[in-house]
Amino acid sequence: MRGEWPDGWKRMPLADAGKWLSGGTPSTANSAYWDGDIPWISAASLKEFRIDRSDRRVTRLGADNGSRLVGKGTVLFVVRGMSLKSEFRIGVTERQVAFGQDCKAIIAADGIDPYFLAHAVQARMPEILAMVEETSHGTGRLDTERLQELEIGVPPMPEQRRIVAAHAVVERRIAALERVRAKFRVAEAALAAEAFAEVASRWPTARLESIATVAAGVTLGSEPVGEGAVELPYLRVANVLDGRIETADLKRVRILRSQYERFALRKGDLLLTEGGDLDKLGRGAVWDGRIDQCLHQNHVFRVRCGEKMSPDFLSLYTSSDAGRAYFQRVGKQTTNLASINSTQVKHMPVPVPSLTEQEKLLGPIRSIRSRVAAVDRQLSKLRVIQQGVLEDLLSGRAISGQPGEVVRR
Repeated sequence: MRGEWPDGWKRMPLADAGKWLSGGTPSTANSAYWDGDIPWISAASLKEFRIDRSDRRVTRLGADNGSRLVGKGTVLFVVRGMSLKSEFRIGVTERQVAFGQDCKAIIAADGIDPYFLAHAVQARMPEILAMVEETSHGTGRLDTERLQELEIGVPPMPEQRRIVAAHAVVERRIAALERVRAKFRVAEAALAAEAFAEVASRWPTARLESIATVAAGVTLGSEPVGEGAVELPYLRVANVLDGRIETADLKRVRILRSQYERFALRKGDLLLTEGGDLDKLGRGAVWDGRIDQCLHQNHVFRVRCGEKMSPDFLSLYTSSDAGRAYFQRVGKQTTNLASINSTQVKHMPVPVPSLTEQEKLLGPIRSIRSRVAAVDRQLSKLRVIQQGVLEDLLSGRAISGQPGEVVRR
């Protein structure tokens, strides 16, 4: 997408693609500014491509005093927050909204469809994430001046709209699979909740540190060089999702060979994330050992179970309502960021039934998870196809025909 575009397409930097706007946060001390009917979009609440809601809402008075109002068809994206460590959140407003200082807005210029513009930017996610810098607080920050220098190709409006329509066809297929996946996850959560509610009261409990070891990973920054160093892949927050681990985009880090055992992962280690959105605190999954000699970053806790605890059972508990409630209760929260520390993880009270009871509970859960895994594989393939199609369309290497049809030039 960064070469020559077809005849009739305009090459332009993002700075010229529309009017750029910054947001803000009305004073939380003034009750007249909040709980109105205008969604207030922040780095934490910008989660959908089509933006029309938020957990926090402002009044018109609040929007006029410290925030920024934009209308339908405005492109919004995150420029600061923990989410920037793993993804670039962007979308288009479906109604009038206000937004905070951790986001930027672009009102598309004449001749540019806002949905096309959002897709054109979204397709450059790898380059954009490479621009993200880490602040002293551990959050990500995107330099908008560098972002504005990115060039996109803009075709005539009819072709823009065909590209948007072609993308929407694939998006609907993905949405259908995600609904199926969500039903399976609801069933899994219901099974776990029912089991914990029925028998948890008779299980003994213990602090996590008494049945497992908790460790932080490699701190990035000053990497060693020389004969005593080795470069290895590592898992960061972006790789550790809720119930699964993605390794398609692993990064590498250099450590001293003598530090390897301290930071190395073993099959069966439970990985929990340190920070993010409040409802995502402590999200994690069990490492399956798919990569030899793999490490973990300091923002990912490694929990290694002892003889009394199955890592799959512990993972089920940490992701349960009770487990999430604990992390939300002890987590430190700022406006758009929440975090937990290793002491809080170590002090987490967990049920400790016998291994036989743990395995009995895990049986039906594993059956559902195998179905979820099958859907995940389909989703992964479809997203790869979607990305390839979008790149071909946005580069002009292909044109959109009938709905869902893409033809190479």
